[in-house]
Amino acid sequence: MMRRALVLLALVIGAPVVAQQDAAVQARTAVALLEEATAQLAAADSARDRVRALTETIQSFETGLAAMRTGLREAAIRETQLSARLAARDNEVGQLLAVLQSIGRTDSPTTFLHPDGPTGTARAGMLLAELTPALNQRADRLRRDLSDVQTLRTLQTEAEARLRDSLTRVQEARAALNQAIADRTDLPRRFTEDPVSTAILIDSTETLGGFASGLSEIVADEDVGVEVPASIDAQIGELPLPVQGLVLRGMNEADAAGVARPGLLIATRPRAIVTSPTAATIRYQGPLLDLGNVMILEPRADTLFVLAGLGTVYGETGQVIAAGTPIGLMGGADGGGAGQLSTDGDGSGAERSETLYMEIRQDNIPQDPVTWFKSR
Repeated sequence: MMRRALVLLALVIGAPVVAQQDAAVQARTAVALLEEATAQLAAADSARDRVRALTETIQSFETGLAAMRTGLREAAIRETQLSARLAARDNEVGQLLAVLQSIGRTDSPTTFLHPDGPTGTARAGMLLAELTPALNQRADRLRRDLSDVQTLRTLQTEAEARLRDSLTRVQEARAALNQAIADRTDLPRRFTEDPVSTAILIDSTETLGGFASGLSEIVADEDVGVEVPASIDAQIGELPLPVQGLVLRGMNEADAAGVARPGLLIATRPRAIVTSPTAATIRYQGPLLDLGNVMILEPRADTLFVLAGLGTVYGETGQVIAAGTPIGLMGGADGGGAGQLSTDGDGSGAERSETLYMEIRQDNIPQDPVTWFKSR
């Protein structure tokens, strides 16, 4: 009996301790980001440049929501680990208590005798005395783990409520942005689009390259007095991606169907905001070929940024826009349903159901976007 009890004690004390991971920190950081974004939304109504203020607000919400989903996912993983560890310890401690209780039910002193005689009994007693503090430490760890589980469960409940509220807020910010852009009248215009020539070009175009090369031929009423965007040479390699997301495929990387395109494919969440990476002239916006809604920007005379797959596009052809100006929203459901609230698949890209295709053409030759943008 005594030997079995000592073996069980050694098993409990010698079990490996999983490293403490404070998953709650990420969720609490996300709460702070979302609270800041909510304050930005309240202040956006009085901002002088309401479009820019709302754009920054939406980007803050997107950052906070991404951090919140990550925090919730890590908290759920941590809770599962702790619960499993507690369940394993419960079994071992239960066996130990059963042994100790069976020892305590007998009055026979021979129960405590070691097979090796008094010396073995004394050694066993000393070993038990040494193991008792360690067992107490192990019990303290178990109590802390139980407290951590309870804290994580409370945190998840509060974070999910914050997530729901923030999804509603970001929808409000997107609606306000749509109205602010509709009310905007201060953007300079370099030229006026010729809609007839544009329609003819679209009907006769079979490739993106063919369309891009024909854009320069359909400019009408160009205003030479409008300032052209400054050179972007110094920004090449440091330009921000136009949307928050994950790069799925690089230039000329084939997809599952074996189709390779000379651009970058970025996975995004539904209704993510898309902004101009740099000051540019809008050369085209609208549907094109099989690419969905397309925005073509001209940051300088010989260069085009082609962004395809948007659900909504902002601005008008010929307008000159500043860096960071919203040029559209990704497609997808704009709601707070289970799909928006779920953290399943986060980190794997599965929750980013929309894709933005980005191509750079210089002198009508595709360039590798990785050399232009901070794609990581």
